[in-house]
Amino acid sequence: MSNYFKDQGKRGENAELQEELASTDKNKKRDAVKKVIRDMTLGKDVAGLFTAVVNCMMTPNLEVRKLVYLYLINYAKTQPDLAIMAVNGFVKDCGDPNPIIRALAVRTMGCIRVQQISESLCEPLRRALKDSDPYVRKTAAICVAKLYEISPDLVTDQGFIDTLNDMLGDGNPMVVSNAVAALAEISVRGTPKALVLKNSTVTKLLNVLNECSEWGQVFILDVLSSYTPSDKTEAVNILERVKPRLQHANSAVVLSTTKVIVKLLDIVTDSEVVRTYVKALGPPLVTLMSNEAEIQYVALRNIILICQKRPSVLSNEVKVFFCKYNDPIYVKMEKLDVLVMLANENNIEQVLMEFMEYATEIDCEFVCKAVRCIGRCAIKLQGAAERCVNVLVTLIQTKVNYVVQEAIIVIRDIFRKYPNKYESVIGTLCENLDTLDNSEAKASMVWIIGEYAERIDNAGELLDGFLESFSEETTAVQLQLLTATVKLFLKRPQIAQEMVKRVLALVTHESDNPDVRDRGYMYWRLLSTNPEAAKAIVLADKPTIEDDTNLIEAALLEDLIGNLSNLASVYHKRPTAFIDRKKANDSMDDYEEAEEPDSAQATASETRAQEHPQGSREQESAKAPVVDMLMLDDPVAPATQAVRETKLDDLLSLDAPAPTQSARSQGADLLDMLGGPSPAPASSGQLPTLLAADKGNGMEMHGAIKQVNGQLGYELEFKNVSSTVLNGINFQMNKNLVGLALKAPLQTPDVPPGGSHRVTVALASDPSKIEVKPHAGNAGGNVVQLAVKSNLGVFYLTDSIELAAMTTPGFSLAPNVYMSTWQNLPAENQTVKDLSGFPMNKPNAIEQALQVDEEEMR
Repeated sequence: MSNYFKDQGKRGENAELQEELASTDKNKKRDAVKKVIRDMTLGKDVAGLFTAVVNCMMTPNLEVRKLVYLYLINYAKTQPDLAIMAVNGFVKDCGDPNPIIRALAVRTMGCIRVQQISESLCEPLRRALKDSDPYVRKTAAICVAKLYEISPDLVTDQGFIDTLNDMLGDGNPMVVSNAVAALAEISVRGTPKALVLKNSTVTKLLNVLNECSEWGQVFILDVLSSYTPSDKTEAVNILERVKPRLQHANSAVVLSTTKVIVKLLDIVTDSEVVRTYVKALGPPLVTLMSNEAEIQYVALRNIILICQKRPSVLSNEVKVFFCKYNDPIYVKMEKLDVLVMLANENNIEQVLMEFMEYATEIDCEFVCKAVRCIGRCAIKLQGAAERCVNVLVTLIQTKVNYVVQEAIIVIRDIFRKYPNKYESVIGTLCENLDTLDNSEAKASMVWIIGEYAERIDNAGELLDGFLESFSEETTAVQLQLLTATVKLFLKRPQIAQEMVKRVLALVTHESDNPDVRDRGYMYWRLLSTNPEAAKAIVLADKPTIEDDTNLIEAALLEDLIGNLSNLASVYHKRPTAFIDRKKANDSMDDYEEAEEPDSAQATASETRAQEHPQGSREQESAKAPVVDMLMLDDPVAPATQAVRETKLDDLLSLDAPAPTQSARSQGADLLDMLGGPSPAPASSGQLPTLLAADKGNGMEMHGAIKQVNGQLGYELEFKNVSSTVLNGINFQMNKNLVGLALKAPLQTPDVPPGGSHRVTVALASDPSKIEVKPHAGNAGGNVVQLAVKSNLGVFYLTDSIELAAMTTPGFSLAPNVYMSTWQNLPAENQTVKDLSGFPMNKPNAIEQALQVDEEEMR
C-alpha cells in the first residue's frame, strides 16, 4: 500500500479513477480503490467518486472491501443521501458466512454517523449480538455504545442495554470485557443504571478476569472499583481475587487494581488485613518508576493521591524517589513532592542531603522548589526543624542569588510556624538585602524586619532602604512595607515617627492601588483614634501555619481515588472540571472533518469567547472589527501617545484626591502622634459586571467609565475566583463613537485565588480611534468593544459609553455661542428633511414623527 503514496498522481484524475473503478478487471479495480484511499489520505477531495466506490463493495476481495468501508466512514457524513445506497450492502454483509466480514459490516455501520443508517442497523446488530462467533459478538457489543452516541432512545427502545447485561454471562472473556466497556460508556453518557452490579455479576466478572486481554482487565477493574460490597467478607474475597493483577506487566492494569484495593480497604475493618494489602501495594508502585518518563509522571501523580490516602504504603521506599541526573524536569518536580510526603524522623537526614544536592543544580525552577521543600519538611516535622534551618543557612552562605531569595521566603514560613525560636539567623538574612530582586523575597524580608523590629537595631534603616523605591515595588511589597513600618512605629515610636508619616502619605495620596490605599486609611484611622487598639490589632499573635503537604481536601481526595489511572488523577481535578460531557459527545466522531476558521482572529473568538444570555453586557465579538483590539502586547497605539501631548493631559491626571475638610476635622490625636491630618477613605461603590466568573474561566471583571473632578478614566475591578493565580492581565478598547482610548497601559499585580484588585486607568480622546459606523449589534453606536487577556484566556466583551461620563456637569452655553457653533458645522454633517402631515398643536404627534424619521435616517 505504501507504494501508492510515492506516485501521488495529479489532481483532476477523478475521471480516470472512475473508469478504473468500473473496470471488470479485479486487479485494476483493486488498484483504483487503493488510489482513491491514497488521495483521501493526502487530503484530496474524492467525494465525487462516492457512487463508483460504493459499487465496489460487493467484491469478494476482503482487502478491497475494508478499503471501501474506510472510504464510506470518511465521506458518509458529507454525503448522507448517497450513503443510504450502501445500506443494502451492509445488511447483506451482516449475513455473510465469513465472521470477519459480518463483524466488519456491523462495526462500519456503527461508525457512520447517519441517522438513516443507524435505524437500519438495529436488526443486523440484534443478530450480531447473538451471533455464534465470539468475534462478531464482541464487535457488536462495542457497536451498541457507538449507536448510543447517535441515538440513545433507539438503543433503549430496542432493548440493547438488556442484551448487553445478558452478555456479562457469556462464556468468552473478550465478549464479557467488551460488554462491560460498552455498558460503562453508556452509563457515563446518560444512563447511569445501564450497568447494575450485583453479587452474581461481580462473581462472573472475577471469573473471567484472568482470561481477558490487558485492556479487558482494565475495563473490568474500573467497573469493580465502583461496586460496594454487601459486607466485609465479600470485600475481602474481591481483594483476594484482584490482588494477583498487581504483578501485571501493564501499568494501566496495576493502577486499576490499586484503585480497587484502596477503595475496598475502606470497608475492611480488620487492621491486619488492611496492613497486609497496604504492604502489598508498595512493590508494584515502585516497579512503575522503572518505566518510561511519561509513565513515571502519571504514576507519581497517582502516588501522591495514594500516599495521602494511605501514608504507610511507601514509607520505607524513599530512596526510589531520589532524582536521577537524566530525569526530565517534570518527573523531578513530582518526585520532590513525593519526597516531602514520605519524609519522617527516620529518613529526614537522607532527604535533607538530597535536597542540598538538588540546590546546587543549574535549573533555577528545580533548585527553588528543592529549597522550598526543605522548608516544608521543617514545618511538617517539628523535631527536624532545627536541622532544616541549618541547611537553609548553609545554602544562604553560598551567595547564589536565587537560592538566597528562595531561602528567605522559606525562613519566613518557618518563623510563622515556630515564632521566637530561630531569630539567630536574622543577621545572616540581613547581610543579603542588597541582592534581593524577587518581589516575594522582598516582601518576606520586610515581614521579618517588621515582625522582629524590636530585636533588629537598624530596623529603621533597613526599612528606609526599601522605601526609596516604594512606588516601583509590587503590591505585595508595598503592603508589607506599610505594615512593617506601622509595626516599627508601635514598637519603637521614637525612631519611626517621621517614617510612618511618610509611608501613610505615600499610600493615601500617591498610590492608585485600592488595596494599598485602603490599608493605609485603616492604619491611619487606627493610629489617630486609639493607638492601644492599633497595637492590639497589628501586633496580635498570628495563627501558626500548618503543613501544606496534604493539599487535597477529603471530599476531592475520595473522588480522585475513584478515578485513579484516569486523567482526573493526573490533573488532580474532578472530571467535571475539565470535561464538558455534552461537547465530548458531539465531538466523538473521529472521522468528522473539522471546519477550519477563516483566520487566527476567528479561532481566538470561537475557542475563548464565552456565550451569554441575550441582554447581558458580555457579547461575542467574533464578527465585529476587533483586529486592532488583539494587539494586546502593545495596547497604546502611537496615535494615542500623540494625544497625550494635548490639553487632555490636564483633564486625565488621575491623582488621588486630597483629604476632605471633614476628614481634617477628625483625628485630633493623630496630630499629636503623626503631625498630620487623618484622610477620609475614598468611596468604593459596586461596579457593573462586564465578565462573569463562569464565562471568564474564574476571572470576574467589573468596570465603568467614570469622571471624577473632571478626570475621565475607566475604573476596573478584577476578582479571581479560580484556584490559580491570576496574572498577565491586559486590557484594550476598540474604536468607538467618541474615540476613547487608553492613555497608558493597564498595570495590575498578580491576583491570588480569592483576591481582587481595583484600578483606574486613564482615558484619552484619540482621533484615530473614532468609529462613526456602529458595530454589529450596536445600532446606537454608544457601545465600546473591549478585549481582556490574562493567563486564564482571551475574552471579548462590550460596555456602554454613558453620556453623563462624557459631559461636564453644570456647564452652560450662551445662545449666541450655540448658534455660532451650529452654523460653523460642515454641510456634510447636516441632514435636512421636511416633515408634514401632522397637526402642530399636538406635541405627541410631533415627537412620534421625529422618532420615526430618526430611525429612517439611521
